[in-house]
Amino acid sequence: MMSKLDLYRVFCVVAKRKSFSKAAKELFMTQPAVSQAIMQLESELDTRLFTRTPKGVTLTNEGSLILEYANSAINLINTGEEKILEYKNLTAGELKIGVGDTISRYFLLPYLEAFHNQYPNLKFKIINGTTFEICSIIKSGEVDIGICNFPLDDPALKLQPCIEIQDIFVCGEKFRSSLSGPVDLDQLAKLPLIFLESKSNSRHYVEDYMISKGIKMSPDFELGSHDLLLEFARINLGVACVTKEFSQDYLDQGLLYEVQLLEEIPKRSIGICYLNSVSLSPAAKKFVEIIDKEV
Repeated sequence: MMSKLDLYRVFCVVAKRKSFSKAAKELFMTQPAVSQAIMQLESELDTRLFTRTPKGVTLTNEGSLILEYANSAINLINTGEEKILEYKNLTAGELKIGVGDTISRYFLLPYLEAFHNQYPNLKFKIINGTTFEICSIIKSGEVDIGICNFPLDDPALKLQPCIEIQDIFVCGEKFRSSLSGPVDLDQLAKLPLIFLESKSNSRHYVEDYMISKGIKMSPDFELGSHDLLLEFARINLGVACVTKEFSQDYLDQGLLYEVQLLEEIPKRSIGICYLNSVSLSPAAKKFVEIIDKEV
């Protein structure tokens, strides 16, 4: 037995063709099957929809009334199916990403460019925040994926590391001579320190490592931007804890100098995270594939 939607599809084609035989040909059905479908629909509605004539069929008043609504509904369904197909083929839709400012600038931009060049009709929605804020908006459904600082412990999220990064300390010319040789963490802790704000996952990672060595840091400056860390260190306000990979221009130009530690801070990573329980959208899935291919 046909579904109600299938019955209305048959009804609309018969109304358009004004013939059971022509409708059957268009629908790749037998004429008796078309007749049976119309009889079933008329029975369910308890209303005659067509008047049979030797030349074909014509709509009754009731049939004309229902045709307007049936055509509208089926056209909307067809439009929806076309939109789904566009989303699958990545010719329409939106990619929603949660990411911090620093990772956007130093890691994400080339992948956004590559994705946009390949799928120019897709829109981007980028929401900035800390790692913890990004995890929250992933779970609320505001974004498809997040690009975050790891380590991260959240069983609701699937974590996919992309690149390793190294936390280091840097200084300007004023502190360079006193920090010329490898220094231990105790010596470093006595200097004016510049750190990211306390809610930063990067800050937590370095602080946790220091505490594991029995050292508690008390920064003189707490900032909300990695670029500000570099600038504060450049003008000799203190020694800044930064990400080496995101500070390379300053180091290469001699604007800042890396402080050599007796023991390096262990490397960590930047990666992609998304909900374990929900399949990625076609756009998000393709974007993750592009990053995987490049890193």
